[in-house]
Amino acid sequence: MRLALVSAVAVAFFVAPQALVAAESIPDLSGQWGRLSVDFEQPTSGIGPITNLNRKPDGSSNGARRVGNYNDPNLTPAAAAEIKRLSAYSLKGETFPNPQNQCAPQGVPYVLWQLGMQLLQRPDEVTLLYLVDGQVRHVRMNQQHPAHIIPTWSGDSIGHYEGDTLVVDTVGVKSGPFSMMDQYGTPYSPALHVIERYHLIDAMAAKTAAERAERENGGVMGRFADRSGKGKGLQIDVTVEDPGSFKQPWSGIVTYLPGLPWLEYICAESPYDYVTGKNPQLPTANKPVF
Repeated sequence: MRLALVSAVAVAFFVAPQALVAAESIPDLSGQWGRLSVDFEQPTSGIGPITNLNRKPDGSSNGARRVGNYNDPNLTPAAAAEIKRLSAYSLKGETFPNPQNQCAPQGVPYVLWQLGMQLLQRPDEVTLLYLVDGQVRHVRMNQQHPAHIIPTWSGDSIGHYEGDTLVVDTVGVKSGPFSMMDQYGTPYSPALHVIERYHLIDAMAAKTAAERAERENGGVMGRFADRSGKGKGLQIDVTVEDPGSFKQPWSGIVTYLPGLPWLEYICAESPYDYVTGKNPQLPTANKPVF
């Protein structure tokens, strides 16, 4: 009995410091974060995300009219046709339906457009809270994807740390009406696989990257990020693989600055279309059904 007690104390003595070191090695990425633009930023090399064919006189993206580059050679014919179909709305000065303006769930990676995000860390789970519509993602840490996944809008996300980086691996993203990968309506298939790598970057590097994205992709109304250059930034390196829409995987970047206090931003279903100013016809019954 005494030997067993001594052995238990010895194990605790050696394991506890190791656990403490492991906990201390986990990077602190928690906090409230904000963006200055909604599009993916281009990677430093390799194949990047879909871009806007509609440009302003200075060459920057015209965010008011989103015409996705349906000529991108990395697109499959089906994906190119869908982007071209939705671009026709933009060319007429209309806004095509997307998850945000239709009050629909925002899947991965579409949800990364969100201008405000809060990251919460626990040993067994990382939670991502998004400003618009109270979107929430749960990332199970140090787990495996189940053998049989029931698709959900956020998909099945598992994570682990690699040095100073949080790696999030997502599969099983549900598709349906208005589902898309990005602001240009790029569709996705059940084979969609998204990997996000979250890491902190120097304050001025973050400010430079965020403001460059704002110039190139167009800014947004409202203040969601602190651009003072104080406090480190958070950057996500995103890799998207989907043979149903792309011939090869592509990469993009999302840069966050320290976030500003949130305002309530909830989408409410309404017969009034605030984008086109039209009242769509709602379903009616010829006789009472109750």
